[in-house]
Amino acid sequence: MSGTEKSKAHVEQAKGKAKKTLGRAVGNERMTAEGHADQAKGNARQAKEDIKDTFRH
Repeated sequence: MSGTEKSKAHVEQAKGKAKKTLGRAVGNERMTAEGHADQAKGNARQAKEDIKDTFRH
């Protein structure tokens, strides 16, 4: 996995998790949904890079 893509995936996952948790804490459904979406994008990016690594080796 490319170093920059790996770090981007982890940042998106962490940002999404934090946003989702904060949204739940304050009762903001929109923020919770945005956090969930950010986390899903990070997971998708990581899965894409894992697949690329699988075929690269």
